[in-house]
Amino acid sequence: MRKFLALAVFALVVLLAASEFGPPLLLREGSNSSEHTPAPEFTGISTWLNSSPLTMAGLKGKVVLVQFWTYSCINCLRTLPYVTKWYGKYKDKGFIVIGVHTPEFSFEKETSNVATAIKRFGINYPVALDNRYSTWKAYENQYWPAEYLIDSSGKIVATQFGEGNYQKLEDAIARLVGDSLPDARVDDPDLSVIGSPEMYFGTEKNSGAIVGSQAPEAGEHFYAAPKNVPLDRFALSGNWKLSEDSATSSADGDEILLRFRAPKANLVAGSSSPQTLLITVDGEPQSPVAVQGSQLYSLYSGSNGEHVLRVTIPKAGLSAFTFTFG
Repeated sequence: MRKFLALAVFALVVLLAASEFGPPLLLREGSNSSEHTPAPEFTGISTWLNSSPLTMAGLKGKVVLVQFWTYSCINCLRTLPYVTKWYGKYKDKGFIVIGVHTPEFSFEKETSNVATAIKRFGINYPVALDNRYSTWKAYENQYWPAEYLIDSSGKIVATQFGEGNYQKLEDAIARLVGDSLPDARVDDPDLSVIGSPEMYFGTEKNSGAIVGSQAPEAGEHFYAAPKNVPLDRFALSGNWKLSEDSATSSADGDEILLRFRAPKANLVAGSSSPQTLLITVDGEPQSPVAVQGSQLYSLYSGSNGEHVLRVTIPKAGLSAFTFTFG
């Protein structure tokens, strides 16, 4: 879901090319602290969770990790175990994490939704709700997730865009707080098994993900399911209303068909009333998925390879935002 700055004297290295699965990554070494950029102030924050309002000026003397994220982004969610671990490990040594929650979808602007999510994910560090993208723009950020490591003088000394480089980033944190490097080394997870890109339902970002016979036009439409769905495409069946960021089922029994290549498939969705989705993969029934609040739901976790997934929606009112894979 999800798009770099000067880095530190100490070690973060690697330039990875952009791919359809994640943003490009730029890590550079620098040797002169005067080259490092002062961290912008938090601006336009509507609400602070787990904290009273904070400022970068007030955080001088601390090592700060600012992470831009949003709670339904699978790429962001896969970083959280690392970030929450670093906070627990180094918070008593002058380290703090600030999660800047910048929403991609309208439901992610709701404070109650974010509060529920941070409780579910065990996030105890401060979270700033950047609903107007003011702090995002101040940092000239483009990606979810993105990490900006800031030294005790208030300067950005390292940046990380997208997933990965977890060990290098922890080493950088440890050096800044004056701790020894961790004995246990962590390899980045292998994400090469993810063969399908994220697929959006709304008209604004739906760039060819829906099958060609189903033009993603705003408004209410009846869709007939095709006999075959190509790889990395989905199709709607039944009555659906399309908007900029979602497709909402308008009749009981509407369906979604998807062909993908990955060991895991997720759906970002919500429903006007609680309901349980029926899931089949390659014709085999899977565990039903109960949908209530708007969030990311796991539909399938199994073997790697190409699969055909069918979602049957018992009641009208399901809003589907995006398919993601893992």
